[in-house]
Amino acid sequence: MAATASTAPQAATAGAFRTTRRRRAARLLAVTCSLAVAVSALFVLTMMVGSFQLSAEEVIASVLYLRDDPSVDFVVRGLRLPTAASALAVGLALGAAGTIFQQLLRNPLASPDFVGINTGAGLAAVTGIVLLQAGGLAVSALALGGAVVAALLMYVLAWRDGVAGYRFILIGIGVALFFDGLIGYMLTKAQLSDARQAMHWLTGSVGQAEAGELRLLLGALILLLPTAVLLQRQLRALELGDDTARALGTRTELSRGGLLATAVVLTALAVAVAGPIIFVALIAGPIANRLLGPATGGIIPAALVGATLLLTADLVAVHLLPTPLPTGVVTGAVGAPYLLWLLATTNRQGAGG
Repeated sequence: MAATASTAPQAATAGAFRTTRRRRAARLLAVTCSLAVAVSALFVLTMMVGSFQLSAEEVIASVLYLRDDPSVDFVVRGLRLPTAASALAVGLALGAAGTIFQQLLRNPLASPDFVGINTGAGLAAVTGIVLLQAGGLAVSALALGGAVVAALLMYVLAWRDGVAGYRFILIGIGVALFFDGLIGYMLTKAQLSDARQAMHWLTGSVGQAEAGELRLLLGALILLLPTAVLLQRQLRALELGDDTARALGTRTELSRGGLLATAVVLTALAVAVAGPIIFVALIAGPIANRLLGPATGGIIPAALVGATLLLTADLVAVHLLPTPLPTGVVTGAVGAPYLLWLLATTNRQGAGG
């Protein structure tokens, strides 16, 4: 009788736990599907608007090769699809990379925008433009290399029998400031035309990608997003601290290195395609977590939020402003107030690292 009474609370606890898990899974599925629908709608809408208006049916038929209409196909496939696909791919990459950084380093300010990866790419690209008169694919290749080198430099500098999130962020901010100074120096030595090209690239715009760069990013997303999802269990363990993660059987440094490598490659390829578009990686994860509620930390929802933000920003920058502007101007205008709010609330809560 006593044994039966003691097992009853355990059974009730197990039942409550299973119910909570089911609710979290249901909310995760509902939010992910809703975001996927929103991204799909924005993707089609991006190709509908412009000086030559198209219907959703015409856009979908052209993209899926369901109808042969040369004039519509030229507008959709030749003019608008590359920009829309670039915004979609870059947004997915930045959203996923940003939330990996924030969860791995356990800090809401941890973002490729602030830890030197974007500035490493920017320094390499500006150096190529100013000193080598590089353009197109060469600038993208330099940006990709610069981002990877910057990430490796920060990892080496932050290593002290492991990589602590707070130390990595501080070193990343220092490296970013140093690279910013070098970028400013390179711009002072540039010819006017080269400086104008460099500044346009540094602002970030989804309409400047070439086909080869975009295909590379899309291929990387197909490989790396599933990889990030597979590593999400290790990511959740690392969020609990290294000691707890080791107790759960996680190989901490190997898992951390794999997650950082995945986020760095996604960021580097996104910057190579569109330039250093700011704040998308910073705010995509927190927005996704607010939508997910107790089911926080989803990489795919954060990636979809990043795509939603960037597709919307591109629509605003090109079609809703009196003069078309680079996409990075709009993301900066939206992200800067959020950063100020985040700094203020983080300081009050004592969660700054």
